[in-house]
Amino acid sequence: MEQERKAQLLEYLVASLCDERGIDAPVTRSADELWSAFRALVNTRPPMPADERWLRMQDELLKGLIEDAGVASAGDAAARPADPRIRLWRGDITTLRADAVVNAANASLLGCFVPGHGCIDNVIHTYAGVQLRLECDALMRRQGHEEPTGGAKITGAYNLPSRHVVHTVGPIVADRPTRRDRALLADCYRSCLELARSHRLVS
Repeated sequence: MEQERKAQLLEYLVASLCDERGIDAPVTRSADELWSAFRALVNTRPPMPADERWLRMQDELLKGLIEDAGVASAGDAAARPADPRIRLWRGDITTLRADAVVNAANASLLGCFVPGHGCIDNVIHTYAGVQLRLECDALMRRQGHEEPTGGAKITGAYNLPSRHVVHTVGPIVADRPTRRDRALLADCYRSCLELARSHRLVS
């Protein structure tokens, strides 16, 4: 994506997000500064619809950034000799083309609300777009309670190259993991694999 186009998109998106909150937009044309502002604003934005023009511009921006980073395929990963169904890949999960990627989610499934935080939950929600938080909110409202540790839910992936995001809530461990912590983490893997099987996901 050309820097000029990136800056144009970000100027509009940030100005609209600031207007939505009744605050002044930052006075800058720096794409890096505008990206930081964009991330902070979308990371803290409650789940609510956005107008079609804003979504089109957001989608163009995010897809362009992901394309610039280079999209990888699950088929590019090295197969393990013991079981060729298992492949190991290391990289930026927001650039992986697969049936689904897995998100280490919190119990609300709404993403991380800390501006610019480096956790995978924040990054996935940022690059998927505001549509993901809105879908997660609708899903959780229907469910009527937080997602239990070890559970998982599946959503669309929106601007990510993957088709779906599987959100699972892992145990929070402050010290050495206990037997219970290990069991809950195993439940996360089982829940994700069961969702993959029921939705016929192969990668």
